[in-house]
Amino acid sequence: MSGFDWPALMRAGLYGLKLTPEQFWRLTPAELRLMLGQDGAHAPLNRAGLDALLEAYPDQKHGQRDGECDGGE
Repeated sequence: MSGFDWPALMRAGLYGLKLTPEQFWRLTPAELRLMLGQDGAHAPLNRAGLDALLEAYPDQKHGQRDGECDGGE
């Protein structure tokens, strides 16, 4: 018998993380644990962390205004 609680992991992945079955089964156990915040070294991403990432890596290019297209589309 494996050391994994598959029903609990599947509930967490499919319902909690909203993964498709294909996405779930492509993950390694380490990736799933990381996404579930079970990696002791890293906490799950919270709003403050997301805000910091958005500030560090904005979606728009430097000097580009909101709603302005870069012409590449």
